[in-house]
Amino acid sequence: MTLSFILGLSATTSLYYAPAAAADQSNAESVESLDTVTVTGQAEAGIKPYAGGQIASGGRMGMMGDRDFMDTPFNTISYTEQYIKDRQAQDITGVIAATDPSVFNSGVTGENLESYSIRGFSSDIGDVTFDGMFGIAPYYRSSPEMFERIEVLKGPSSLLNGMPPNGSVGGSINLVPKRAQDEPTAQVTGTYMSESQIGAHLDLGRRFGDHNQFGVRFNGVYRDGETSIKRQDKEVQMAALALDWRGENARLSADLYASKDNVDGATRGITLAPGIDLPKVPDADTLLNPEWGFNHSKDKGAMIRGELDISDNLTAYAAVGASDTRFRSTNSSVAQIINAQGDYRNNLGDVGDKADRSSGETGLRSQFQTGGIDHKLVINIKYYKEDYSLNARRGVLNEDWITNLYDPVWAPRDTPYSVQPITDTETRLTSYGIADTLSLADGRFQLTLGARHQNVFQKSAMAATGMTLSRYDESAVTPAAAALFKATETVSLYANYIEGLSQGATAPNTAENAGEIFEPFKTKQYEAGLKIDMGDFAHTLSVYEIKRPSSYTDPVTNIFSSGGEQRNRGAEWSFFGRALDNLRLMGGVAYIDAELTQTADGINQGNQAPGIPKWTGKLGVEWDISALPGLTMTGNATSISKQYVADDNDLALPGRTLYNLGARYAMDLSNHALIWRLDIKNLTDKQYWAAAHYSALAVGAPRTVMLSATMGF
Repeated sequence: MTLSFILGLSATTSLYYAPAAAADQSNAESVESLDTVTVTGQAEAGIKPYAGGQIASGGRMGMMGDRDFMDTPFNTISYTEQYIKDRQAQDITGVIAATDPSVFNSGVTGENLESYSIRGFSSDIGDVTFDGMFGIAPYYRSSPEMFERIEVLKGPSSLLNGMPPNGSVGGSINLVPKRAQDEPTAQVTGTYMSESQIGAHLDLGRRFGDHNQFGVRFNGVYRDGETSIKRQDKEVQMAALALDWRGENARLSADLYASKDNVDGATRGITLAPGIDLPKVPDADTLLNPEWGFNHSKDKGAMIRGELDISDNLTAYAAVGASDTRFRSTNSSVAQIINAQGDYRNNLGDVGDKADRSSGETGLRSQFQTGGIDHKLVINIKYYKEDYSLNARRGVLNEDWITNLYDPVWAPRDTPYSVQPITDTETRLTSYGIADTLSLADGRFQLTLGARHQNVFQKSAMAATGMTLSRYDESAVTPAAAALFKATETVSLYANYIEGLSQGATAPNTAENAGEIFEPFKTKQYEAGLKIDMGDFAHTLSVYEIKRPSSYTDPVTNIFSSGGEQRNRGAEWSFFGRALDNLRLMGGVAYIDAELTQTADGINQGNQAPGIPKWTGKLGVEWDISALPGLTMTGNATSISKQYVADDNDLALPGRTLYNLGARYAMDLSNHALIWRLDIKNLTDKQYWAAAHYSALAVGAPRTVMLSATMGF
């Protein structure tokens, strides 16, 4: 596969990261003329931006704490606040899927949740951790303005983070909230996105006290208007407050937020009737689902964390938090193409979900020596509870509505919005983890060994009657081992074996053994890799194998079992940093062989899992123009191979290459630093079928123009 790219325009300067020792100096000429307005460094002393300022030098490795990326025996990457702003990202996916070849996003806009996969396995946005804990971040979509770093750890991570509540196994995402810096922060950003969405972001931070021990950081966001899809409108509101206190031997922090994410004219996707070939793609700005369909979600969350240094070598910590989610939707429950001319039938359902989540953890981190071996020993206890209520009703239209892909016309809905109680589900996850990193020869040889005991309790009942539908209380141990060898000061070799854990499946009501509950299943990863840090430019190469059990109903016996398996084997090369004084590069190439290794009666066995391209290549470029101080040109390209629509591999979505073009310019306006950003996504307005989260097909996003201006005051 050939990866092609275009250089475009886009920007950021020291308005977002001012300390000269750590910041990118590539725009030094333009920065010297600007007043430093704010400092947006990393809150933890050991985590600094890498050369170029887009990626952090390390990140949080779950209960193991903060680690430099060269001392981490896993494939990880941490995106900085500077990069998040320069992307003009409106969700987490817009950050993690831009240049990482192992993170795949369909490109569909207007779905009710963020949708992405890591190493070929679908990941759930509800499984992201907020400052290390599940259940605090928004349930369906997170606007990234309140976060200082977005960290990606690839592969299963039950030892490090505990069991993900929704079963993500390809990787884990951690969101690090912003903290007030030593220098005051005061910025306002105005935004525009085609066709007519406008917004604003206010970021204020300050520290108080004789030693700056008290910190306050506030972020507020509002966006509203039509998106690049015709008759699709989106409104976002978010307010986040971060408080912290840092003493000589103790640290406390508190985070609170409230957010709203509304999509009118929502996207659900569409399927193909049996025997129908893939039709021609409609115009990229076509809304395939009714314009009066919607997804509305409200989230609020709070978290308190404290750390105490008992001695120079022993730290105790604890955290507790909770969140509340309310979701209302009218969206397609049936959307199926029924002939070669593109006619399709559609009906909708009303949904009203509620999720109340709480989470807590406590632990100890210690350092000591035995003989000539250094130890970093950690002990961690985690608890998670979720009460989830599903309320729904099918058949919003009295009969299926038939329209056409190329000129969709919608009937008005026949009935008012209403939902009926369906199920109430209680989930409790409790785990105990221990791990030790043993180091020899001043850290050149490192061996990490650990295990986590996880208990999983889940009970599902009919909401109307309270009758139990399923119940299980199971436990399992997930071990991990990882080794790292620093061959030189610039080269690290690593290997790991780590397991993930997911809730056991329950046989559906249509199966012969309906209601039978299976024990939690384990996902296993073997990985080996190489990391090269050239000071200003870094590479990571890795190969891996992940085996994930799956469930199915036997077509002959109608017995549901958990005997299926998908095996993903892959290789990745990624890079980031400052290639030249005025040139920054990010990107890489990934290959994934996602094979269905065990299926019901061997049907489709050996086929490629659907929705996963074998090849992905990505490249992001930033080029400072020395002849025009303050101007930075950027370009982004994503190229993927074909994806199969279903397990039978009969139909495939063609491969595609998409380009972005943008511009960013830093200037001085009345002694205030002002930065303009322009980004044109899908520059050529390519029309393509993509794999939607809930169905086989959706139309990829059309050309989209994004413009913003940030001023410090």
